[in-house]
Amino acid sequence: MNTLKIDNLNLTYKNGYNAINGISLEIKNGMFGLLGPNGAGKSSLMKTIVGLQKPTSGSIAFNDIDVVNDTDYIKKNLGFLPQDFGVYPKVNAYDLLNHIAILKGITEKKERQNQIQNLLEKVNLWNFRDKEVQKFSGGMKQRFGVAQALLGNPKIIIVDEPTAGLDPEERNRFNTLLSDISTEVVVILSTHLVKDVKNLCSEMTIMNRGKVLKTGKPKELIKELEAKIWSKFINNEELETYKLKFNVISQQLIERQLQITIFSTVQLEGFLPIEPNLEHVYFNVLSQNS
Repeated sequence: MNTLKIDNLNLTYKNGYNAINGISLEIKNGMFGLLGPNGAGKSSLMKTIVGLQKPTSGSIAFNDIDVVNDTDYIKKNLGFLPQDFGVYPKVNAYDLLNHIAILKGITEKKERQNQIQNLLEKVNLWNFRDKEVQKFSGGMKQRFGVAQALLGNPKIIIVDEPTAGLDPEERNRFNTLLSDISTEVVVILSTHLVKDVKNLCSEMTIMNRGKVLKTGKPKELIKELEAKIWSKFINNEELETYKLKFNVISQQLIERQLQITIFSTVQLEGFLPIEPNLEHVYFNVLSQNS
């Protein structure tokens, strides 16, 4: 079992901006969702975990090794799938993986060949090994990204906004692949999409402005909101009045009519109860900490 422990982590940039504020987390094998809006500090946290920048204070340990001071240890055990990754033009999938494997220190030719074949089969790209990666579809590129992230048998994988731009079929295929991988390693899924966390993660945290706001299992966090989420259709011009009177956590147009969702421990006149979901958890946490 692999374990990442983050204890009271802080990061202040030279301009005085506090990117990380007292974050403490313990993450074990499986899919862990790091959910937050753009600018929440997710990228700063990821860069600090993998040793690209040093924290101002606090500690990070991976499998009981201090990776703040021993960044080589985390890098040797790391696989990373960014939201967008560039590829060399006119290079096919097999040759590009071979090149990345050499960069990762897999110097023995037979070992490289075995890993590349196994990984391309795992992500269902073996039959496309001679095709240029730049000509892959969005979903194929993401699956190729998983293959390169798994080179060298990493123990921790960080995936940043992985399903952006994927159609539903490719999203489902990609999610299944990530789920299979996470049984043996730590996979941190950094995203602003609630759907990705709902589909994949057994543990999650919501963060904003560099702080952890809520951590737990998605099902348990949803259960906390039972009989506390209510909705009502209103006229557009009434929205600001309702925001002043009630804890409005979200709003959406349904067939051109505005529906608001509120958090309340008691039923209010004119509002109907609705079954809570993870989006309600997310918006409620953000609204309470705005």
